[in-house]
Amino acid sequence: MKVFVSDKLDPKAIERLRSAGHEVVEKTGLQGQELAQALDGCQALLIRSTTRVTGEVLRNATSLKVVVRAGSGLDNVDQATARQRGIAVFNTPAANAVAVAELTIGLMLTLDRHLAPAVTDLKQGRWEKSKYMGRELWGKKLGLVGFGRIGRELASRARAFEMQVSATDPLLPAWPAGFEWVRRATLDEMLLQADFLSLHLPLTADTRDLIGARELAAMRPEAVIINCARGGVVNEEALLAALDSGRPRAAILDVFTTEPPPAESPLLKHPKVVATPHLGASTAEAQQRAGDEAATIVIEALAALSS
Repeated sequence: MKVFVSDKLDPKAIERLRSAGHEVVEKTGLQGQELAQALDGCQALLIRSTTRVTGEVLRNATSLKVVVRAGSGLDNVDQATARQRGIAVFNTPAANAVAVAELTIGLMLTLDRHLAPAVTDLKQGRWEKSKYMGRELWGKKLGLVGFGRIGRELASRARAFEMQVSATDPLLPAWPAGFEWVRRATLDEMLLQADFLSLHLPLTADTRDLIGARELAAMRPEAVIINCARGGVVNEEALLAALDSGRPRAAILDVFTTEPPPAESPLLKHPKVVATPHLGASTAEAQQRAGDEAATIVIEALAALSS
């Protein structure tokens, strides 16, 4: 069968698809009608975060049977239209869990040890040791909003720093075994108590603007909000106003409502913001895992269709 790959994918995953006997077409940068036309005759579409699989694309891609996102989240796929058209939609949520958890810890250290400006100063010949008094993660309270794979990986790493971890996740059918040491809490409880509030949940109608003016105002003045999940979960206008007011003291952002955000975005230029360009899954290991899992899903799904 014919598989269309619309975002850059690990070469080993492409080779696996071809070894399974499928024709693979790779072409990036297509959106809308161009994408729909390119999908003519294709049974599977393999994407990452860049491609937008809209209702228009799905309605016009008449041969399409499977969409697989190599990564977590499915906010770039119109799942309702896919269901109506009988198109199966999958992702690989476990593939990038370690990468996102490690990035989150790294950004927390970057913020509170002033790593980025200290490196810049030293490279420019300035020895500013006394300028960069930092803070330790040890003993701080970390609140996790979302306790799926990424949240659990982050909790395990935070435990190594002897942080006090709490979490909330109303979608969990049961508290995961082995994490009895993580305190269960409501979002409102964590807003009042957390030193770091880290978001790890998908963007849906229920989670859009989950953190807005009310939630930000409830946070401790010394708290930090972290969004390495999806842009749109935090209301950016409310966040900007909250940072200007001094509560919370800082924000760590790897994702934005519009990506890339406008160059003139006041959040990017804000002195209380540490921001990175959606690097959560950007490790060689995560990309290899995501590609391998996605290829497996496509191969199995197409095999089921042909049986």
